[in-house]
Amino acid sequence: MTALTIPSSTASTLVNRLSNMFAMPSFDAPEKLRPTAYLDGLRGFAAFLVYWHHHELWSHGLVRDAIFEQGYGFDGQHYFSALPFVRNFFGGGHYAVATFFVISGYVLSVKPMRLIHAGEQEKLADNLASALFRRWLRLFMPLIATTFLFMTSWHAFGIWVDSAKPQSNYHDEFWWWYAEVKNFSFIYHLGGEPWLSYNFHLWSIPVEFKGSMVIYTSLLAFSRCTRKARLWCQVALIFYFVYIVDGTHYALFSAGMLLNDLDLLAVKDDLPSFLAQLEPYSKHLFYSLFVVSFYLGGVPVHTKDINDLAKTPGWYYLSFLKPQAVYDYKWFYLFWAGVFLVASVPRIPWLKRFFETHFCQYLGRISFALYLVHGPILWTIGDRIYTAVGWAREPQLTMLANWVNKFPLPVAGPFGLEMAFLLPHIILLPLTLYVAEISTRLFDEPSVTFPNWLYKQVLGSGQSTRLP
Repeated sequence: MTALTIPSSTASTLVNRLSNMFAMPSFDAPEKLRPTAYLDGLRGFAAFLVYWHHHELWSHGLVRDAIFEQGYGFDGQHYFSALPFVRNFFGGGHYAVATFFVISGYVLSVKPMRLIHAGEQEKLADNLASALFRRWLRLFMPLIATTFLFMTSWHAFGIWVDSAKPQSNYHDEFWWWYAEVKNFSFIYHLGGEPWLSYNFHLWSIPVEFKGSMVIYTSLLAFSRCTRKARLWCQVALIFYFVYIVDGTHYALFSAGMLLNDLDLLAVKDDLPSFLAQLEPYSKHLFYSLFVVSFYLGGVPVHTKDINDLAKTPGWYYLSFLKPQAVYDYKWFYLFWAGVFLVASVPRIPWLKRFFETHFCQYLGRISFALYLVHGPILWTIGDRIYTAVGWAREPQLTMLANWVNKFPLPVAGPFGLEMAFLLPHIILLPLTLYVAEISTRLFDEPSVTFPNWLYKQVLGSGQSTRLP
């Protein structure tokens, strides 16, 4: 019987790949930043705000989390963390998601819009065909991988998770996960919950896919229009999504596409005359838009009742602006907040430089993975650390009894900035960033390279391709 041997070169290659895959992250920035690098940094910082928002809500409990999501002075409550502008750094997750959608609309349309401007219809068709083929895999491959591992960990390690309802055995769990994920990833299904129980933070991924379809079909539909007609068609589409139907999510994508179109026209000095005439006032205009964005981004979100918004100091008159079509009022205000933010950042030099820093660029690179994994880490390791330092809730008192007040820390201080909340992030933040880095290498980057390889395979061009 011959023993199985592995060539030393193969073993060395395998070891090198594994070591590189699990190596510590590098914060080195690329030698030359792309023109839209600030959008990468903005997306990364927004992902961090989502992380921080969810930790604030989880640690402080479902009863008191309304303080982060209701306005300053509502119902006679006055907290520093609820102040206008300040509140975005405590409960700015919804503001961040709105920003994600605008950025997506902008970035997805960059190359196709350049081809439209150049009149390259054949290349545009090729570009959109490739984008449509790859998009589902790009978004859902990482989601499938991370939720599968999270689900498996419940049974492999016997982990109790407060937000989970595990099945009695792994076979049933796998089937339940499969059924839920396949329905969740089918964007045309009717009815059912909009949440994925294996990671309810990921509700935005199907919205992202639908928004992508809006962008690709709009680009194709408007590709042969004149410049003036194309711009008016985009404005009409945004108006339709905001004021005629309850489609503010897709208005955010469409607005990102419009901003990209205008930026490309500005480079060619071909903006509509009424916009070109505003150039002398651009500095004051965009600073004003940034301030308005930052205020509207803090819209209270603790209810969907517009009457509650009207009762909130600073929001009475703004409450009258909500269109009839919008059910959840926060998305109307977040639409303007997200659009104004993405429009103003590149025109405010110090703000653009901030989002081009090494750390923001790093956050941008791992932003999708950070969005995917921060919840599972929060609900497993984070929940236990918060229980140990003094944030135990009723379920934890029973299910995590051995962790309760193991290392009690002071819970006094400004709401949302307590020592017992901040110190756990000495462990939780680096851990989450590291897991996000590994997930980027294992799942995020392959979700870009594999669909690209697969598309080349199915083209039948006769070119020699190999799996990356």
